[in-house]
Amino acid sequence: MDTSLIFIVIAGIVLFFVFLYFVPINLWITAIFSGVKVGLFELVFMRIRKVPPRIIVESMITATKAGLEVTTNELETHYLAGGNVPNVIKALISADKANITLGFKQATAIDLAGRDVFEAVQISVNPKVITTPKVAAVAADGIQLIAIARVTVRANIQQLVGGAGEDTILARVGEGIVTSIGSANSHKNVLENPDKISKLVLQRGLDAGTAFEILSIDIADVDVGANIGAKLQTDQASADLKVAEAKAEERRAMAVAEEQEMKAKAQEARAKVIEAEAQVPQAIAESFRSGNLGIMDYYRMQNIQADTDMRDSISGSDKGSSSAKKSSGGKKGDDK
Repeated sequence: MDTSLIFIVIAGIVLFFVFLYFVPINLWITAIFSGVKVGLFELVFMRIRKVPPRIIVESMITATKAGLEVTTNELETHYLAGGNVPNVIKALISADKANITLGFKQATAIDLAGRDVFEAVQISVNPKVITTPKVAAVAADGIQLIAIARVTVRANIQQLVGGAGEDTILARVGEGIVTSIGSANSHKNVLENPDKISKLVLQRGLDAGTAFEILSIDIADVDVGANIGAKLQTDQASADLKVAEAKAEERRAMAVAEEQEMKAKAQEARAKVIEAEAQVPQAIAESFRSGNLGIMDYYRMQNIQADTDMRDSISGSDKGSSSAKKSSGGKKGDDK
């Protein structure tokens, strides 16, 4: 008896908590006293569909107190689609208080698109300042300038779905700064009037197709960088020097090759002369055999050759003695 009674009590307690889980009476009573019309069985069906009744009821109470017309079915559908129901309700209330036109369908579409709709409404009311990274550009005189800009933007509610984000704004502003500095004749003009950059960039309509409206672009800082023009000229001169050296080396190599070729041709000609001289005794022997050359003719030719060799030796000795005399005379003059 005692054991069965304890079992019945425990089962009753478990059933009671299960009943309270599926039938959130406290939420139903809170909704009734807050002026929200929601049925008890509707809350039970929410629990069965795995929709937290507390999120839906609390969001309905907040919307009703703010004067918004939404239904539990709409909130439940948005939750099942993966949306952030409390964030959407806060965004709708903020937009209504700020006189910004924002419907429930548009707010849920923005939320499902992955954007923070409440933050977008806040930026629409209180514009946001975006600081660009350092943008380096070169003026026409070759001096590099490094600029930092601050872009004041306001969220465009109508373009939040499908509109480009902050990265696109920063990229377009950076491109505009580079174009503005590059079109300046001198870097001094940019340093004297940095506001010209912001004016030129604003005229380009950089916020087209984005989720923001650009209110102003302010140049926060401009620093002078390297002399890119002089560096490019130095690099070009160095490259030209290397090209000239390579061409000179090529011409030298060609000259050396041509010299070696001429030496080879001279050796070839000398070899041909030696070959021709080697054929002279054969020709003389052939002339003896054929009878075209007699013995006296041969001796006469030998005498002529001997006379020629003697004259050559005499002329060579004269040149040597004259050079020896000159050298000895020069030494005597030095001694004196």
